[in-house]
Amino acid sequence: MHRPLARIPLRSIAESFSHLHHGRRIVAERLDYSRTLTISTGRDVLWNGAESTTMNLQIQIVKALKLGKRGEASNLLLSLGQGNDVKGADDFVHILKYCATSPDPLFVMEAWTVMDEKEINLNSLCSALMVQALCNGGYLEELAVWQQNLSVAHELWKDYIKHYSLSIIPLRKFILSFSKLGDLKSACKTLQYMVALVIRGKASVNKSIKGKLYSSRLDIPIPLNCELGLKKLNLEENEQSVPSRYCENLDGHVVSADQCTNFGLGFGETKSVPVDGLNIDISTPVMELLRCSFTNLIYACAELRNGGLAEQLVLQMQKFGFQINSHVYDGLIRAIVPERGFSSGMEILKSMQQRNLKPYDRTLATLSIGCSKALELGLAETLLDQISVHSHPHAFNAFLAACDIMDQPENAVRMLAKMKHLQVTPNIWTYEQLFSLFSNVNAPYEEGNMLSQVDAAKRIKAIEMDMANYGIQHSFLSMNNLLKALGAEGMTRELIHYLHVAENLFCRNHIYLGTPIYNTVLHSLVESEESQMAIKMFKNMKSCGVPADAATYTIMIKCCKILRCYRSACALVSMMLRDGFYPLTITYTALIKTLLEDDIIDEALNLLDQASSEGNELDTLVFNTILRKACEKELIDVVEFLVERMHQEKIRPDSGTCSSVFTAYTNCGFHSTAMEALQVLSMRIICDEDGSCSEKTKFEDDCIFAEDEGAESRIIQHFEDSKEDLAVALLNLRWCAVLGFPISWLPDQSPWAKRLSTNYTARIGAT
Repeated sequence: MHRPLARIPLRSIAESFSHLHHGRRIVAERLDYSRTLTISTGRDVLWNGAESTTMNLQIQIVKALKLGKRGEASNLLLSLGQGNDVKGADDFVHILKYCATSPDPLFVMEAWTVMDEKEINLNSLCSALMVQALCNGGYLEELAVWQQNLSVAHELWKDYIKHYSLSIIPLRKFILSFSKLGDLKSACKTLQYMVALVIRGKASVNKSIKGKLYSSRLDIPIPLNCELGLKKLNLEENEQSVPSRYCENLDGHVVSADQCTNFGLGFGETKSVPVDGLNIDISTPVMELLRCSFTNLIYACAELRNGGLAEQLVLQMQKFGFQINSHVYDGLIRAIVPERGFSSGMEILKSMQQRNLKPYDRTLATLSIGCSKALELGLAETLLDQISVHSHPHAFNAFLAACDIMDQPENAVRMLAKMKHLQVTPNIWTYEQLFSLFSNVNAPYEEGNMLSQVDAAKRIKAIEMDMANYGIQHSFLSMNNLLKALGAEGMTRELIHYLHVAENLFCRNHIYLGTPIYNTVLHSLVESEESQMAIKMFKNMKSCGVPADAATYTIMIKCCKILRCYRSACALVSMMLRDGFYPLTITYTALIKTLLEDDIIDEALNLLDQASSEGNELDTLVFNTILRKACEKELIDVVEFLVERMHQEKIRPDSGTCSSVFTAYTNCGFHSTAMEALQVLSMRIICDEDGSCSEKTKFEDDCIFAEDEGAESRIIQHFEDSKEDLAVALLNLRWCAVLGFPISWLPDQSPWAKRLSTNYTARIGAT
């Protein structure tokens, strides 16, 4: 670990480097050749043959640094900066030269600070020496990565490539920088250069007594008379992958096989590595640097969810003879699972187990999160149980979110007990899930009552007390989930109370509460038919400058249904348009509901046409809205027209569609037609658009024609899996079979379906 760069203006340093190509200098500018610089021998710099006062101070500073007297060196540096003899960047070259060869990146930054205060512009030589000091001292990435500035990293790379021959240690640091900054393309290309150096035998690395790696080659910046760009280092056209053949063009010439097999890489212990059919001796320090660079890039792939590139890198590591360890597998799994799902990650885990490699805890956590997102709760819990140390609640939060989606609070309760037992510290995301899971008691199909409301209040209080114990305040999502739960329970008074709590909490912290929170409350008030309270809140929003969005206007149009005032709904649409929001399908559904309160079905059908003509994608809900009213009024022609239009527009019916159509026919006494329509609509729920059904045999044997007592239970299981429409369709078909009606898997061949199609075509043709 290197020391922190205390009191050094990293951002300004990085910005200075980033502007070296833009106005202050061009690297290829002509240097003043009247001065002579010999870096490799350590001789003094001659300034037109005369030794200046500034040179004496520089020599004293370097001497103090060599003796470890950093305080004295800093004081002398300040004296140098305060003197009147300093004319430019040349008066710091001797110090920067020592810092580059030592290396001493901390003192080079002190020197740069003094230069910056005196408004001394960096020249080509000084910038090159600074880059060398930062590269060799391990602070290259801190300049760019610290301020998350990729352009700075690229400027540093251009400076490095133009002033120095490639060396494995600086390349490794550039790879780390590009990887941390998310530039996989540049990191891969730099890794290509690194691999090519290793194959060519130009990656000499030694290890100091203290175990620190350093290059054994002299690294001398030499001013170039010709431009050296990245074109000479082009290894392959495909810059996004590491090449499989490494003896490629480098520095403008081809490396032969003989050259690849006769070299020494570093000193000390070496390892013979087969690469593309060649056995190459590579030193242990070089192999370690190469392994670290590959691994850094794999972890960058994990951050950016690039599983394909991570796989390629692992394959290249194997070609180099690296044994893939748990650390590399961790990065690979974390790259692949978010992109391809947990099943691919489980295959890699199986491969690890076959090699007797123990996965990291975070590897298991990643897989568990993937399983939770796929709603595989059993496997997710099994993986969670294998984690030895739980340092973060991420995997638990994902499991709780899956329980919320699957409506399985009992599994969530068990997982919470495990969190308490394992002493896993929850975070705000944990509580966001808890408010969604446990704040309301009744299932979605039930209305709240006095008992459930008391129970809900107790649960909310318990969750908030636990939040307070950990010093966690509400987030937007946790408060929004809480408000939704209160609205679902019909707890209007508590709903308004917590809205005021949210306003005070977020305003106190100078945080804008936002429209979505108010929309949640408005929606709950409208659902509870508290129309006057909703109108008052809407007016308050407008007067307080809270902007209304499309959802706000749609909610208030729904409120007009309660008031049975279509005129007010139209006024809201006008306001909506003035604010730049266009009506969506859900908006038209609300308008149609308002119209149907006054039984104006013809105008509702016109609105349906208008919604379609404006490019809105019609859905089952809007059709069911009109179907219910047509059923109520026993308008069979309207019912049949809407059913066939749904079929023509490939809108799948649901259980509500089946109910309305069946009821319409039975109310009119057409019982046989009702059973035929019920069967056709149920088949359209189950089958694909082309009428096929991959699970036909299973449904017939286990559900529709099954004679055992567990048939209905198997069908009901689909309700628990959140497949309500499928369950209703199977129950309908089983009922048809029990009553003796033949079951056909070709619903469009039904006489009823053919008649509807013919009538629809004739009606459309007549308009």
